[in-house]
Amino acid sequence: MHPATSANSIDPLDIDLESSVQSACLIPIEHGNRPTTHASSIMIPFLSKLENSDDLRSFRVSLKWCTLDHSTWLGKSISFCTFIFLTIVAPLVTSLLVQYQDSSLSNDPISFNKLVQFPESALALIGFFTLTQFFRRYTLGQLLFLDGLEGDSSYVQRGYRHELGRAFRYLACILLPSFIVELAHKIVFFSKVTVLVPYINSEIAAKIVVGVLVLWSWVYRTGVLLLVCILFRLTCELQILRFEGFNKLLEGCGSDASVIFNEHIRIRTQLSATSHRYRCFIIGCLLTLTVSQFGALLLVLESEETKTFFNSGDLIVCSAVELSGFCLCLLGAAKITHRAQGIASIATRWHMTVSCAFSTPDHGKELNGTHGDNNSDSDHLIPVPSSQEPSSFQIREALVAYLQHNSGGITVYGFALDRGALHTLFAFEFSLVLWILSKVTVLPSS
Repeated sequence: MHPATSANSIDPLDIDLESSVQSACLIPIEHGNRPTTHASSIMIPFLSKLENSDDLRSFRVSLKWCTLDHSTWLGKSISFCTFIFLTIVAPLVTSLLVQYQDSSLSNDPISFNKLVQFPESALALIGFFTLTQFFRRYTLGQLLFLDGLEGDSSYVQRGYRHELGRAFRYLACILLPSFIVELAHKIVFFSKVTVLVPYINSEIAAKIVVGVLVLWSWVYRTGVLLLVCILFRLTCELQILRFEGFNKLLEGCGSDASVIFNEHIRIRTQLSATSHRYRCFIIGCLLTLTVSQFGALLLVLESEETKTFFNSGDLIVCSAVELSGFCLCLLGAAKITHRAQGIASIATRWHMTVSCAFSTPDHGKELNGTHGDNNSDSDHLIPVPSSQEPSSFQIREALVAYLQHNSGGITVYGFALDRGALHTLFAFEFSLVLWILSKVTVLPSS
């Protein structure tokens, strides 16, 4: 990963952009998409009514079903109690109640099942507290930067409704298949283990109670993690739509440089806010996934137990769901960063197109010595450019220079999450895998 270009820009570009725009008498920037200092200090209900409540109804329903409604003190208390019970208490209790008769301390076939409880609970903890920070500061419309949507083009508004529907298709494509596999694994798992629950004499009833509790805990923890991933991906997709609308401003010769400048500042401000909101979540998920995956790899390679769906099914489902959600975030960040970094080349092409269009002399002035003087040497046409052409050229040139030094995108503490960052992460993780394999795997001597 390499530091974002905006972090290394020149000092004049690091000034307060909004104040500079207003002082230059350009088009004013809307502040509706960015909470002010006074607004951020007020507790705003996350599930408050918005003008586009019909479009966000699915998110509100999902949050309420996950007991994540923090709009009231009662809802907040229920949310924290549910989180503690399903994320900490339930996995710990079920691990103690489940026993395998033929297992020993050195060769436990359900050790993989116990191992996956740590990363699942850790990622749910990261996701829950990320959402809690959002609940305290923003409404759902502010979190997705939808408050100023009425000022966007019809193309952006249509795309926004399409992306809202597609976001839940992402969630369904990850959650439903993994739930089916998890359900099949639990049926096989509880058919081979012994469950001892106090005050429940029937073993079948005890297995049903513990099995339902395990599945409930898994759905809750997975849902909390994926919900944050979907919110981040949806935010990126909506900003990509705004970049596409921004690209349309750079088509033809009729666009005003001040309008383009203000629109880019608005998008860049929203990207900076998105990076600041999700940076701890991204780093926490990366560290948790790295430690858990390589810890599982070490355990699998060192274990002499035969790997079956019974003892390794939880590990497969956990790894697939966690990596799918995290890759959803990384791909969304890399996609929007790639769009942001390509703006400078599009602006340069636009600048060249407009400059070439104005370079053709369409204004002239016929200079004659006197009306009675028929000297042909004094009759010639001199191109006289418009008085606004030099200043407009300099404005476009300054705009291109600004875009080249402020490409932006999604960043994590100054490092851009672009395609180069994905390549770096892949190389780092792959190197760790090879190192673990070299320490664990013993090659037979020839």
